[in-house]
Amino acid sequence: MRTLYFRPRLAKTLPRGCCVVNVSPLLRELILKACTFAALRKTSKRQRHLIDVIIDQLENIQLVPLRLPNPSDPRALRVAVALLAHPTDRRSLKLICKTAGASSRTVERLFQDDVGMTFGKWRQQLRLMQAMRFLAEGAKVTHAALESGYSTPSSFISMFRKTLGTTPALYFRMPGPR
Repeated sequence: MRTLYFRPRLAKTLPRGCCVVNVSPLLRELILKACTFAALRKTSKRQRHLIDVIIDQLENIQLVPLRLPNPSDPRALRVAVALLAHPTDRRSLKLICKTAGASSRTVERLFQDDVGMTFGKWRQQLRLMQAMRFLAEGAKVTHAALESGYSTPSSFISMFRKTLGTTPALYFRMPGPR
C-alpha cells in the first residue's frame, strides 16, 4: 500500500472523505515514482509535472463506494434490511415491496433520493460487497458468487470487472495500491 498526501489547495476537486478508487496501471506507476521522493516539491519543474499528472489522473478516476448507504425512509429501509439479511434473495423489487408496505415505484424513488443510487445499483453493490467479503476470507470465486446472489460465477466476474476494472482473482493477488 502506498499513501500520498496533498495540500488541500493542490487538490481542490478531490473528495475530502475516505473512498475507494480503481487505480489504473498509469496511476500505479505515477504513485510508485512519487514515493521515491521524500516529498514532492512544486518548485521543481519535473516534480510539479508529476504532481499535476497524478492529480489529473485522480480527478478522472472511478470512485467505488466504500460502504453501502441505507435509506432513512422506513419503507425503503424495510426493503434494505430484508436484503441485508438475505443478499441472495432473488425476488423482484415488486415482490419485496409487498412486505415493505410500498409500491416498487415509491421504493425506487426513495432509494434514488435517499442514497443517490437506484435500487438495482444498491442491490448490485450489496452483492458485490458480500462477495468481496467471501473472497477476502479465501473463498473460491464460484462460492463467493453463488453465496452472494449471482446466478452464475461468470455473471459475477463480469460485474466485478465492470465495477473494479479487473477480475476477482487478479484483484486479490494484486500488490501495491488499489
